[in-house]
Amino acid sequence: MRAQTDLLLGLKAAADFEGRAVAALTHLLDTVDATLRMGDWPGARLLRAMVHLRRGGGYAGAWVLEAGAEGLAPPRGEEQLLPSATAWRAMAETGRPVVLDVALRTVTGVDGQSETVRWSDPRSTPLPEASQVRLQAREATHITLLPLIDPEGARGAISIEVRCRAAIGTPFVWPACLDALEIAAALAGPWLLDPRMALGSVDRPLPDRGLPVIGPTMAPIAQLVEVFAAEDETLLIRGETGTGKSRLARWCHGRSRRHGGPFVVLDLLAVPDQTRTGELFGWRRGAFTGAMRDHEGAVSRAEGGTLFIDEVDKLSLEAQAMLLRLLEEKVYRPLGDDGAARAADVRFIVGTNIDLGQAVREGRFRADLLYRIDVLPVALPPLRERRDEIADWARFMLDRLADERGSAPQALAEATARALKGRPWPGNLRQLDNVLRRAAALARMDGPPATLEPRHLQRAEGLSSVGGGDALGGLEEGLDGLLQAVDRLEAPPAVDWPGGLHGLLLARAVRYTGDRDRAFTLLGRGDVVANRNHNRTLKREWAKALALLDALGQSPGDRTPPG
Repeated sequence: MRAQTDLLLGLKAAADFEGRAVAALTHLLDTVDATLRMGDWPGARLLRAMVHLRRGGGYAGAWVLEAGAEGLAPPRGEEQLLPSATAWRAMAETGRPVVLDVALRTVTGVDGQSETVRWSDPRSTPLPEASQVRLQAREATHITLLPLIDPEGARGAISIEVRCRAAIGTPFVWPACLDALEIAAALAGPWLLDPRMALGSVDRPLPDRGLPVIGPTMAPIAQLVEVFAAEDETLLIRGETGTGKSRLARWCHGRSRRHGGPFVVLDLLAVPDQTRTGELFGWRRGAFTGAMRDHEGAVSRAEGGTLFIDEVDKLSLEAQAMLLRLLEEKVYRPLGDDGAARAADVRFIVGTNIDLGQAVREGRFRADLLYRIDVLPVALPPLRERRDEIADWARFMLDRLADERGSAPQALAEATARALKGRPWPGNLRQLDNVLRRAAALARMDGPPATLEPRHLQRAEGLSSVGGGDALGGLEEGLDGLLQAVDRLEAPPAVDWPGGLHGLLLARAVRYTGDRDRAFTLLGRGDVVANRNHNRTLKREWAKALALLDALGQSPGDRTPPG
């Protein structure tokens, strides 16, 4: 009890995340060390402890405290990777600790009951051979992974690594101290997972052509992707359309051991519904009507390399089951192939711009597939949350455009850089690139020196079909046109005109974002989404919009609610 009180006092006294993490990890290492000293474990050596945090659907960071050190360090290279994605998955499924015997390649779940530890599954889960090799390279023989959970549902873990070759094949020290470790992790969880706590600085990976801009916001994400690159586990990248998921996936491939192999992108949104399964797995002639010849799928083309499956949620439930088998067993069959299953030597990265958890609740995505891919998740922030990068991305895009044209690069005026930072960029990097290409063309019309000035940016945005800088002015013009149309009616019907306008705005937001949840959140109605009333609300508001359109004699075409 005294030790737990000291831990809480240390957590409370810490002024920042690093102080809290050091207090928690030091306590845990001391607990294991004291237990080792009381037992007969010849050659046992305490190595290190690590904190792994998730926020916003992705990893937020990983930090290492070496035994005897006074401060944290980020993981570096293959000697300090996450213990095992398999171990994380086993822990997440139960919310309880797991222990690893590296030499025997076992990951075992445990149940703590007061003073005893019961091995819940003597068969255990096999540790991948690649994980074993990495863990042996950093001398670890026994590891435990402790869950971190707070009342808000944020998740993380603490891992502790020990070397003791004499204890290989035995429960080792864990039965004697795991209850105390789990209690300490439970006490530290809310302090380490506090969303208000800044996570501190990390060393930034060096930018390159693949990821040319890495600002303070993206630095911890890029640092983690560098760590994940050495894993062969599936990487899940969440992010809005245009945030750069494909670029980040390619960057990860370039830092992996598969960098010499192919990098294949399958954007399911660009593939017709009826051929998505075939584009992924391939097909044999005659597999379906129109299959006139064999077709090599993305899995086959990516052999020996990396396959990035973007918009994975667009797969049918049947195709999701086939993908699950591929991820778990590394085998597949092209459509119409009755022969033996093919082995796949492929690393998978999947991307999505929706909440897959919500898709599971709505029956559109398999829960077992989500569990399988949600091991190394990365949440890619939208550009509006990476304003520290906007000006640098703009300069990179202008330099790239100059390379494409074979001309001198255009300069970016400081006033233009400030204006770019002030825009919301709902289309993210893709929208920024499109606007800059138009602005660059307008600037060239002025002749050299072709510096991008704010006037070029404003004109380029005015040419956009998405909307530009003077959005309010365009809205006012549209409202004037609506009022003139109503004024021309001989007897304006009793229509809820403001309600109809709201319905039109909401429908437009759904089409703009491509997602009902995000449309409501964009318009400040996140409470409706949280209460799960947004589908009913959309239907009601769309009925008002239809009444307005009918009064004006206009047809929306499809009269069903958008999205």
